[in-house]
Amino acid sequence: MSALHPDLLTPDAGGALPVRIVRKDEPVEGVWGAWARSNDFTGKAGQLLLLPCSDDGLSGALFGVGEAFDPMSVRALSAKLPEGLWRLEGIEDEDAAAAALAFALGAYRFDRYKTRPASPARLAVGSDVDAAAVLRIAAACALVREMVDTPAADMGPLQIESIAREIAEASGAAVTVTTGDALMEENYPAVHAVGRAAAPHRAPRVIEIGWNLDRTDRPLVALVGKGVVFDTGGLNIKGGAGMRNMKKDMGGSAHALALGRLVMQADLPVRLVVLVAAVENAIAADAFRPGDILSSRKGLTIEIGNTDAEGRLILADILTRAGEHAPDLTLDFATLTGAARIALGPELPPLYSEDEALVADLLEASRAVGDPLWPMPLWPGYRAALDSEVADLRNDSAAWAQAGSVTAALFLQKFAPTTGAWAHMDIFAWNPRAQPGRPEGGEAQGLRACFEMLSRRFPASA
Repeated sequence: MSALHPDLLTPDAGGALPVRIVRKDEPVEGVWGAWARSNDFTGKAGQLLLLPCSDDGLSGALFGVGEAFDPMSVRALSAKLPEGLWRLEGIEDEDAAAAALAFALGAYRFDRYKTRPASPARLAVGSDVDAAAVLRIAAACALVREMVDTPAADMGPLQIESIAREIAEASGAAVTVTTGDALMEENYPAVHAVGRAAAPHRAPRVIEIGWNLDRTDRPLVALVGKGVVFDTGGLNIKGGAGMRNMKKDMGGSAHALALGRLVMQADLPVRLVVLVAAVENAIAADAFRPGDILSSRKGLTIEIGNTDAEGRLILADILTRAGEHAPDLTLDFATLTGAARIALGPELPPLYSEDEALVADLLEASRAVGDPLWPMPLWPGYRAALDSEVADLRNDSAAWAQAGSVTAALFLQKFAPTTGAWAHMDIFAWNPRAQPGRPEGGEAQGLRACFEMLSRRFPASA
């Protein structure tokens, strides 16, 4: 999956048509000035003007970027340009790699079910751009988006397992999978409870990838992802509108797997564990119920107040498993709460961590690569909202606390590893509206920021 065109970024060997970057109200000189004026081209952001030539072909294009050039604005180009090989003109050398990445990100199309897939425009890049490294990042984002976009019928727990196995095999990593009733034997009771109502061929499973684990001289990084392949809400069934896009509820697992692949491809000097719980929150006679009290791998009991708060239950077990590896750093990704969208909207994922250095590093990396995150508090005053009269805690926080994303993060904190820093990202993994270079559908959020942070903390040359 997530295969981008192999020549999407290719060394500039001549013959590529130029795309000139034009800022707002910047005059277009030369032969194309009159053409630009006659077509009302002013350089406003996203404006594209194709330049014809005498043989009915094209001689190039003008692309407007607004008041100032942001490399991410190039993300809109590949969807606007016709098929062919192009090169950018009018950008600084230090922006070339970021612009190439933006172009590659914008080339994503979810055309798996199209009878006639589109052929993307391609970009010629100079020798100062590591095209292979740029494409690895773009492919990781494309993997997330394609996994999220794929309907649940074709992206079940088994398919997530298959993708994990492909990723592990490509890097010589080990992979173990615990499936169905074996989850009880191996002490993943919460994962089993959430996924047991699914059809047998969609049985729940815990997928664990281990890489470089024998290199005990290296720090250990754990990546954890929520993989609810479809969320009906369980017996607390969602309405039709709320259920429509629940194929995306496995977005956390897609992020963890894609980031893990990047770490291994870059050969960062770390040990790596990737943990994914892949389940379907289905409705059947043996579905878990409101009022049930579940066990967890950590030994804490959980009163079920709402079966639609299932993601935190499966994460409780695999965060506990991550802690058994004594990681130095743990990152978890989950499409966890609608409250996160109420707080920050669909484009700005909340970041939770009590490690100030980690938060600072993630935010710095986020700004550097244009992949936004926003810090939110693990407010201790709301911990009491998780108290239960009959169990150690409850999965639906008391209504008085109101801050649903915060209380969900506080729930996870009870199970998070304690041997190192931990950060939780409550992602949306979805573009609810189409924008240039960002079609409606699956989206990678925080992935590039996390990889940049890891690359800075653990440089491959170390």
